[in-house]
Amino acid sequence: MTEFHHVPVLYEETLEALAPRAGAVYADCTLGGAGHAEGILSRSGPDGRLIGLDRDPAALHAARARLAPFGDRATIVYAAFQDLPNVLAEAGISHVHGVLADVGVSSPQLDVAERGFSFGQDGPLDMRMDTSSGETAQELIARLDADTLANVIYELGEERRSRPIARSIKAAQEEGRLRTTGDLRAAVVRVMGPRSGKIDSATRTFQALRLAVNRELDQLTALVAALPDVLEDDGIAAIISFHSLEDRIVKWAFRDDPRLTPTTKRPVIAGEAELAANPRARTAKLRVARRVPREVAP
Repeated sequence: MTEFHHVPVLYEETLEALAPRAGAVYADCTLGGAGHAEGILSRSGPDGRLIGLDRDPAALHAARARLAPFGDRATIVYAAFQDLPNVLAEAGISHVHGVLADVGVSSPQLDVAERGFSFGQDGPLDMRMDTSSGETAQELIARLDADTLANVIYELGEERRSRPIARSIKAAQEEGRLRTTGDLRAAVVRVMGPRSGKIDSATRTFQALRLAVNRELDQLTALVAALPDVLEDDGIAAIISFHSLEDRIVKWAFRDDPRLTPTTKRPVIAGEAELAANPRARTAKLRVARRVPREVAP
């Protein structure tokens, strides 16, 4: 099992928002390496509980080891975050006092070439968060025609040159030259050159394919829709996102649902000290909302 070590972003800001306390129950929908979860359990002692979900077997393995000192205060479940209502029901929990989701890809997933998330290291075209099931990025590309693939890259990657990029990718696939992340990047570079402004030209295409493979936006939409039902009155939802499509879903849900009241006028972002220590936090945005009491908004 590959070591899974992830530095939680916006750690203090998230725990301040959730304000863990004794006797309360919390759900971490994206458990990862359990950095946030460990903080929640530490600050909700001696009897606060946490239900942690993840669909990455490597993350679950790491989380179980990290949270072992908390014993049965921590319940760890193999599940996608959209399944939170079902997970809570199976655990006999009607409502929780706080919900955390840190959506997107984690550093260990990016840093392990075999996972296929990053063009920085050559690896198989996988991109699945749950490596035990589902369609890989390579299988997705093979299944889609060029027009449909272009739509995916445009809609999920916000890539304006999606059509020539999709044609280049499909040509490489049909010629047997699309087996690795390096091959995918090369197909994009043939259209875009190596850089697109300040970022690598393949960034948006990789983002789009990852989101499509894991159905991340659909899952996030389902999660935010479920929040009013799973939160206690005055319970807190804290969601960290990493790009505009995710942030938009959270922003609109917190703004438009009368059962939720945003407690952050603008998203909370990392400060200079955190950015210096963890540059990947630069795109992280934390939004927080409180559950309106049911006597006011059922």
